[in-house]
Parts: sequence; structure tokens; C-alpha cells
Amino acid sequence: MESMGNLVRTHFCNDLGVENIGEQVTLMGWVLRRRDHGGVIFIDLRDRDGITQVVFNPEINPEVHQKAHQIRSEWVLAVSGKVEARPGDMANPKLATGAIEVLIDDLRILNSSETPPFPLDEDTEVSDNLRLQYRYLDLRRPEMAANLVMRHKAVMTVRNYLNDAGFLDIETPMLTRSTPEGARDYLVPSRVNSGKFYALPQSPQLFKQLLMIAGMDKYYQIVKCFRDEDLRADRQPEFTQIDMELSFVGEEQIMALNEGMITTLFKETLGVDLAPPFPRITFDESMSRFGTDRPDIRFGMELVDLTAIAANCGFKVFRSIADQGGSVRAINAKGCATFTRKELDGLTDWVTQFGAKGLAWVKMKADGEWQSPIAKFFTDEERAAIAKEVDAVEGDLLFFGADSNKVVFQVLSELRVELAKRLDLLKKDDFRFTWVTDFPLMEYDEKEKRYQALHHPFTAPKEEDIEKLDTDPAKVYSRAYDLVLNGTEIGGGSIRIHQKSLQAKVLSVLGIGEEEANEKFGFLLRALELGAPPHGGLAFGLDRLLMIITGSDSIRNVIAFPKTQKATCPLTDAPASVARKQLTELHIRPDWKE
Repeated sequence: MESMGNLVRTHFCNDLGVENIGEQVTLMGWVLRRRDHGGVIFIDLRDRDGITQVVFNPEINPEVHQKAHQIRSEWVLAVSGKVEARPGDMANPKLATGAIEVLIDDLRILNSSETPPFPLDEDTEVSDNLRLQYRYLDLRRPEMAANLVMRHKAVMTVRNYLNDAGFLDIETPMLTRSTPEGARDYLVPSRVNSGKFYALPQSPQLFKQLLMIAGMDKYYQIVKCFRDEDLRADRQPEFTQIDMELSFVGEEQIMALNEGMITTLFKETLGVDLAPPFPRITFDESMSRFGTDRPDIRFGMELVDLTAIAANCGFKVFRSIADQGGSVRAINAKGCATFTRKELDGLTDWVTQFGAKGLAWVKMKADGEWQSPIAKFFTDEERAAIAKEVDAVEGDLLFFGADSNKVVFQVLSELRVELAKRLDLLKKDDFRFTWVTDFPLMEYDEKEKRYQALHHPFTAPKEEDIEKLDTDPAKVYSRAYDLVLNGTEIGGGSIRIHQKSLQAKVLSVLGIGEEEANEKFGFLLRALELGAPPHGGLAFGLDRLLMIITGSDSIRNVIAFPKTQKATCPLTDAPASVARKQLTELHIRPDWKE
């Protein structure tokens, strides 16, 4: 192998165009592919930024041309030569550098490469485990490199926006104490404090509130957070938040600031112009219209409440559910009466995973006639009333959910998205934002037999609902707000409780008594007694946001070194066993079998 010698890179592989014709340039990178055309060797040289075609012609430099014969895929090269226009019939309009090529007169082979375990120049199916095992190769692929470049650009845009808005970038601790709410913590045993553990933060929540009490006024951090929970496509055990907190503000100011940040982010990364203010709906409205607090508003098929009609209809299944305090709702799949019986049976089986006991459907025919197994149970007047409520006309397909509100919302919200996928209504370049506000402060957990905070126990209740904490906690609404994009929650926050008496009251309603509260949150309660200002904040999931911006199907595609769905790293084989001596030093008894 050779050294670079006196060669100095002058350009990246995506930099050159017709304006550079005639220039002597030096490029460095990896061989994406090699082609030998009648003695002239063509190589697509790739680096982080893109691809340039370089040419080895024996008439230019026979010695260099001879050396080029040995080059193979993924070898590392430094090349120098003159930029020339490609012949007209050889130009490649799909490539940023497709109008030019570089005729090479100097070649340094900096390193060779064994045959990679999977091809990097083709869109071949490669298992996720193999990609993650050789992640450094996977990241050479242009689409993966572009994702990391986009991530960098997004982070810099956010930093610049918040810096210009007067925020301070302040780091908070990675080793803190475990808290009782939320997902499971990742625990770190202490060597110097026998039998005690740190926890890796699920968020910087308490520290950023303390920074407001400290008078920092506007804080932000691009911060790593950790949750020991079951994984899926949009979850990782370690993830990144755009975290912020502000003093002396209300909900409207925080939402307006973040609309500006998101608008700037989409303009800088995608060139997309958004039009704030974004729509705002309450939690109750979102559940009623979409069956979820993460509504995808790119398409219709909204839920329609038919419980009042069902209460008096001739269909006993619907009537009995309405009599028992349940819910009967429907969605209208416009123009879908062409669905076959096989497709309908498949959807019926599909919704059972969400708790449905079945799926009633109606195909709308001419003159208001129904084609459906349940048609015979309804009078003409009942059919007309239902058609009016759901705005049904000939050619439409109605789906009904009948059960408890919880089941009906779950089934129909999932069904409307599944139908939208099948009907190709979910366009990745259609970005539809909405704020969801006025969440319930808490909900009763039948299993635990106590109330649980819907967001976290530091969220402020709406002022007009504070008295209900003593009488009907489930009817208390919060000053919380989530920003939803295309059916994905990308950020959430709230106005916080800034008075000790109210914070102690909320903790008490959540079943956290005075002694436990002082043990786990005493430092916060004490701080609230020492001049805490009104404050609130918000945190965005950076990985989820980038998944949508890049059009990826998984957040693993926008993280440099992600974990698998079993929270393992095939590249480093983490997590791994450690020596028993290390465990002993950490006061952990290694009494399990190897």
C-alpha cells in the first residue's frame, strides 16, 4: 500500500461540475464500482458527499493505467487528474457530477479491501443484523451517509434557531437517581456507595426545572436519554431529545416558538415551506374524531358516533352495547364498495389484534340500499339516519366498531390508517402538523388501583380544574400539549407546577405520600419553596423527527450505531458479560450460572 505523499485533497466527490472543466483536482475515497471498457478503466469513486467518475486511459499515463487494473471494490484511493466534460452520450443526468469525469494521471492505492459481506452498490435485501454487524460498511452507502448528513444539518439548524432566540445550551447529569414514574430505568451500580445505584436519565425533566428555578430563563440541550422498554421501529433504548425549558411563559408562547423552529428546520433541510400556526385540537376532540391522541390528518375517514341511533335500532348487538354504556361508531371509506369479500374477511381478522370481536361493514348501493350481513336488522329510516351521519353515498364502504370506548377507538383508529395505506393516501412528502392540547392530568389504573399521571407528575393542571383534585381527579385536565406529525407524536411538553403546595397535592392524589415524596423528590419540593418562577417546556424526539424528514421506515436508519429490537449491538456484541472481579467491586453477587 502507498501513502498519500504530497497529494492534498482539493474537492469532495460531489463538488465537481462543468465549471471545473480544465482544472487539475485531487480526490480521495472508496471504489464503488469498476468497469473496463476496451482498455479504458472507469471507476466510480465515492466519499461521504457523493460520486465522481474517474478515468484511467493508457494514453494519458500508461504506468498509472497498468496499476489501475488491480483495483477492486471498496479499495481506498487517492487520485489526481484533469476535469473533462463527458461525451454527450455518456452524461448521467441522475448524478450530480454526471456531466464531467476526471482523467487520472496520478494514483495512490491507500488500502485494499476484502470482498464486503454484502454489496454496497446495489439495492439488495440485507438482513438488519448483518447491516448492524458491519455498520461502518452500511454507512458508506450513499442513502445512509445522506441520512447522517441530514441529521447534522437538522441539529445545527435547531442549535442556531434556539441560540438566536436567547437560549443557553446547558448539560445535565447522566448519572442521577431512579424515579418511580414512567418506563424502566437503566441502572448503574455504585462502587463507592455500596448497594446503591444511579439511573441513566429518561429525560432531564427535573434538572431543567431546577435550571428555571436557578434563573437561567431559557435552556436547551440536544441530549441522550435512556429507557429500558420493549422496542419497535420508532423506539431505541438510547435516543436523542431536543429538550427545552422556558420561564415566565404560557402554552401559546411555547407553541409559537416551536412552530417557528419546526418551520425553519423543514425549510433548511427539505426546502419545504410550512404555514404556521398549526391546527390545534383538544385531546377529547382528537379521540372523538380519530380514536387516538396521535391523529394523522392527511386523510379523512373520521370516526362518527352512532351510539344514539344504535340505542334504538333493530340490531341487538349494537343496541345492547349502547344500553351497557358502550360506544358504536363508524368510518366511511369513500369509494371502497369494490372491496371483495376476501378483503373484508381479511380486515375482520386483522382488527382482532386490537381487541375487536368482529367487524361489521356495509356497502352502499343505489337508492340508499345496503349490501351487508347486518342489513336485515335495520329499518329504512335507520339506514337513512346512519347514511346521513356518515355522509355515505353510493359506492362507499362503512365499517362499524361496537364495544367500550377504549376498544372502539383503538380498532377504528388503526383501521383508518390501514385503509389509508392500502388506498395509497399516506404521502411521505405531505407534512401535516397538529397540536393536541388539554390532556387529562391523570387516569385510573385498575390493575394498580391508583391514579397514574398521563404525562408526568410535574405537569400543571388547568387552573379551573384544581379543585377537582379533591373530588374527581379523573375530570382534571392538564396544561399539556403534544405536537403530532402524520400520525406520529414528535414532541410533547407542558406548563409545570411551580408551587410546592400544588405539587405535593398532585403527588398525594397519585398515591405518593409525604414521606415517599420527600425521599424521591425532596430536592425539587424544597426548590419550589425558594422562588420558583412559572415555567414550561417541550421535548422533541430527534430520531423520530428525522425518520419522517428522511422518509425512513425505522429510526435505526437515522442513528449512526443503533441497537436491534432486542437492545443488542451486533457490531460490538453489547451487552456482554463482565469479569466477576468487576461485579464484586460493584457489590453485586455473581450467583447466576454462566
